[in-house]
Amino acid sequence: MKTKFVLAASVLSLMLVASAAYAKHADYPPVKLVLSPASRVPSADIVKNLMYKCPNVTLTLNSKDSDYMLDARGWPENYRFTLFRKGGQAVFATHTVMLSNAVKDVCKYVNTNPPLAPK
Repeated sequence: MKTKFVLAASVLSLMLVASAAYAKHADYPPVKLVLSPASRVPSADIVKNLMYKCPNVTLTLNSKDSDYMLDARGWPENYRFTLFRKGGQAVFATHTVMLSNAVKDVCKYVNTNPPLAPK
């Protein structure tokens, strides 16, 4: 009986933590990134990390519909991401050991520096 209670309490606390993490990002507007053709990091790996780090940011294949272009290069223990605003201006770069930290850095940038409004 005690183990069932502990299990139920654990599941409930995980659900609360997950909903709090999602609510933290619910205030941010949606942002669309297009992956540069020169990128060497698989898009599936980036999307997997985006889902957890910032659910309001997605990858798109349509460059005209995107807010930023992400050039994601590197390999394990040497990730280099550069973010370009529409029009080609480089606005952010990060160099990290872990892919999840590179995605977290990009997420933080796009959520604190909203894309420019179309002219």
